[in-house]
Amino acid sequence: MPEGDAVFLTARRLDRGLAGQRLTASDFRWPSLATVDLSGSAVIGTDTHGKHLLTRLDHDGRALTLHTHLKMEGVWRVLSAGQRWPRPTHEARVVLRTDRSEAIGFALGQVELFPTADEAGVVGHLGPDLLAAHWEEDESLRRLLTDPDRVLGEALLDQTVIAGIGTIYLAEICFLQGVHPLGPVGAVPDPARLLRRARQLLQAGVRHGRPTTAGERRGSVWVYRRQRQPCLRCRATIVAGEVGGAGRERTTYWCPSCQPMP
Repeated sequence: MPEGDAVFLTARRLDRGLAGQRLTASDFRWPSLATVDLSGSAVIGTDTHGKHLLTRLDHDGRALTLHTHLKMEGVWRVLSAGQRWPRPTHEARVVLRTDRSEAIGFALGQVELFPTADEAGVVGHLGPDLLAAHWEEDESLRRLLTDPDRVLGEALLDQTVIAGIGTIYLAEICFLQGVHPLGPVGAVPDPARLLRRARQLLQAGVRHGRPTTAGERRGSVWVYRRQRQPCLRCRATIVAGEVGGAGRERTTYWCPSCQPMP
């Protein structure tokens, strides 16, 4: 599943291709929206909240929001009008066309259309967005510390606590803070600093177009997917384990020397 920075960059691509234009055609290959026609709608722009994309439109004077989520396999591609699609047509879930551009949402995990006034009912349950221009640091910290006994990695992946962290940044943030991802939230020495670093890493991912948490000279990451390889800092062997539960397990990575279990 893409991280918050990748979703943010997707929104930027959609804005470059669609914002300020009128749709000449739309094609929803999603059962609940199969008969919807947004032709003539003005595209206001696309915003994000964590991993959720919110494309706002003016449709005959009605403010509408197209809400999409990439889930594990989804991707938006923005092409010049008439350009050949890079993926099979049967994977398309949404097609938005203007005079000069075509945006195709392939293999999207979620597609909804509703009045923009109802956005809070769809994404209002999410935690503060780490990439928001005015990030709510105090609220993020409050939500993280609500259950000090909760597994840290599970809390950081919970989008109702903080929105935007995925498995890459989970592993990298915990490494850089020297904390074990399977330890309890309450064992983190400086949770506010951990959250600020998480925001900084996501912002850097936006600037570079990909996670570059370990710097270019060392490679792009410190521990993510580097199990059985030597730690770039201490040379101990990186290990992997599962975080989460109830069928929602995700793999995370850590250095047992740099990140001892409390």
